[in-house]
Amino acid sequence: MKLTMKTVVLGSAMIGCAVAAFVAPGRADDAPRALALGQPAPRAAVKMMNVDGRALSIAEEAGRKGTLVIFMCNACPWVKAWQTRIVELGNGCAKRGIGVIAINSNDPGTVPEDDYPVMRSNAKAHGMTFPYVVDATSDVARAFGATRTPEAYLFDAAGRLVYHGTVDDNAHQPEAVKARYLADAVNAVAAGKKVAVAETKSLGCSIKFRPRG
Repeated sequence: MKLTMKTVVLGSAMIGCAVAAFVAPGRADDAPRALALGQPAPRAAVKMMNVDGRALSIAEEAGRKGTLVIFMCNACPWVKAWQTRIVELGNGCAKRGIGVIAINSNDPGTVPEDDYPVMRSNAKAHGMTFPYVVDATSDVARAFGATRTPEAYLFDAAGRLVYHGTVDDNAHQPEAVKARYLADAVNAVAAGKKVAVAETKSLGCSIKFRPRG
């Protein structure tokens, strides 16, 4: 199925991502292999520091009907554009039996705005009720094959990946959204149904992986 997206890109978003890419060019050892549909969440038992000071894992946040894992950060203009929609969707998942965990795998040494204190204030400012944790080595992102912020992975009740990709088809014009990929996938999982569109292209800034070792 060929996916066509009409996305309006604001100048600030283009500049922000371009600057970040210049500061931290990709390295060959940081080119992860994408997690395949039907696979379980990797490194699900790894403990990561939440914005409330607790150390928790993906496995601990799994819901009885499914689990949403979304890689995001503070600085990326694409995340900022989608933030309200991400938080609204994430906050509503718990009532539907779907666990949610947002993960920041960016290196704050590259982008200071992605440091833990900013995560805490960002979560509070946007009213996040789901965990927002630090991937302190970026190895969780590497294991998932995540490369962008934001990038969503939705698992069903059996723990199998049933959706991977973007939030919707228009980051910067919420009123012009026609395809709500992630919300539709969540609705399907909550109802125990098959996800109609299982994969879409993730749009956003590149993850600024922490150096290995």
